[in-house]
Amino acid sequence: MRFDVAIVGGGPAGLALATSLGGSGLTVAVIEQQPEPALAEAGFDGREIALTHHSQAILKELGAWELIPATSISPLREARVLNGGSGYALRFDTSGRAESELGKLVSNHSLRRALYRTAVGKPGVTLIAGARVLSLSTELEGADVTLASGETIEARLLVAADSRFSRAREALGIAAETRDFGKKMMVCRLRHAAPHDGIATEWFDYGQTIAMLPLNGNESSAVITLPPDEMAALEAMDEKEFGDELSRRYRQRLGAMTLVSSRHVYPLVAVYAERFCSARAALIGDAAVGMHPVTAHGFNFGLRGQAALAELVLAAHRAGGDIGAPHLLRRYAAGHRQATRPLYLATNATALIFSQEGPGARLLRAAALRLGNHLRPVQQRIVSQLMETRPT
Repeated sequence: MRFDVAIVGGGPAGLALATSLGGSGLTVAVIEQQPEPALAEAGFDGREIALTHHSQAILKELGAWELIPATSISPLREARVLNGGSGYALRFDTSGRAESELGKLVSNHSLRRALYRTAVGKPGVTLIAGARVLSLSTELEGADVTLASGETIEARLLVAADSRFSRAREALGIAAETRDFGKKMMVCRLRHAAPHDGIATEWFDYGQTIAMLPLNGNESSAVITLPPDEMAALEAMDEKEFGDELSRRYRQRLGAMTLVSSRHVYPLVAVYAERFCSARAALIGDAAVGMHPVTAHGFNFGLRGQAALAELVLAAHRAGGDIGAPHLLRRYAAGHRQATRPLYLATNATALIFSQEGPGARLLRAAALRLGNHLRPVQQRIVSQLMETRPT
């Protein structure tokens, strides 16, 4: 089978790129190991995605936003960072801006379902689901992907979008810097007695980190980071014991808590590819940049990256040029690195500083929060980056 573009990975970034390119006259294949029903009706995985204003605009342009149920969209009005036992908080809000919200929180499974529908509904897009990639190679003329079924897919451009542990990236010979934080992250939904008022809280306690992301009603998405042995104990608790334990760990800030979803645990690993392109190939999504969740920006980078690559590919296609030309891919790679590298490094540094618990680190953590509140221009630049807007 021959296509103009072959996308390895049918996650949100891959499906968004297929939607961006669909209907342009280009033929696009999306190769995904999961069976199609798992994409069409993606199951709850615990993750809530903090979407910037720019990401919301991209999803609206793709036609995906209108397919997301209103019950899966929650307003994010303010974010607070807490340190240890102190009640002092570094605050990020929309003061002085036209927008009333920092962004929206959207359930990951709802995003996946919406992007599946937009992709498969586009002319020129072919979904090859339930297919395992056996090998792939690229040359100056094009790319070849061999499936476990024995079928071979030829394309003028290959795009790797198959997670931060990307096998396609590895097959392309592209190394990645990996930072394993040595901890586990659990995500789940909790109902609580007290209102959250649309405020997200990131609490860097000593020995644990707990983020509470406000959902509709008196519910929050909890993101708990712990050493592996402590996480195993938390996983083993029954629902009643778990709710009581989270209430205790969170010091009753939101009152009594009840577990209202399944629990999901993920390794806490950040990944940054050394290159975002090679001959006839490009990386997008987590295959390019797999973020630590502390700034909740990974999905936004995925959307931004696919949009940037699609813009260049479509411009070349309209001009009758080569959609996999080296200069085009280098331009994408340079732009995406410039857009992602500073925040990637800052996020990792923040995670490391706030995970240290010695006397000096505790003083530094406390000072950083107070300094952040008093340096208004810096705070506003951070808010602008988190929202992907400009201050008024």
